[in-house]
Amino acid sequence: MKQAYVVSLCCLLITGMAAAQDEPGNKGFDKSRLFIGGSLGLSFGDYTIINVSPQVGYRFTEHFAAGAGVNYIYYNYKYYAADGSLYERDTYSYVGMNIFGRAYPIRQFFVQAQPELNYVWGSQRNYPYNVESKLPSQFVPSLLLGGGAAIPAGSGAITISVMYDVLQNSLSPYYHQAVFGFGFALGF
Repeated sequence: MKQAYVVSLCCLLITGMAAAQDEPGNKGFDKSRLFIGGSLGLSFGDYTIINVSPQVGYRFTEHFAAGAGVNYIYYNYKYYAADGSLYERDTYSYVGMNIFGRAYPIRQFFVQAQPELNYVWGSQRNYPYNVESKLPSQFVPSLLLGGGAAIPAGSGAITISVMYDVLQNSLSPYYHQAVFGFGFALGF
């Protein structure tokens, strides 16, 4: 069932891009419609997170943009026993790719769909028993849906968004949490 959602969404994105090419005034590829963006996230401490996710997109019309990206996400969680000693450390790494489609019903506001496929691997170390176990490596699909605002700034825009993974695979980097984004998209 979840795969059907991903396939349907991909078909919708492709149909939207094809329809956008037929709009009056579109004379083929226009370099000025390209933009780059993505996210960079850093958090250190008991919950260390490093996220590098660049994206490139193309604004097909005033109301539709689409693109693709790659990502690397690293998580390191430390859990402590009641006496304050380190009890367990979980480490996960994700490498993946995504495509996205944005519809702008109003110029500065957008809704976005972003199917993503990540390869995950990791380990879990239990300190009291000095045992380390490797987690099974596998591909994990995600489907981020949400929206946000794109506030024009120079040749780009400041973007603010919130998205949620509707597939909710327990190994997803977005499991049981909203994904908040703040960034800058640069136009060419």
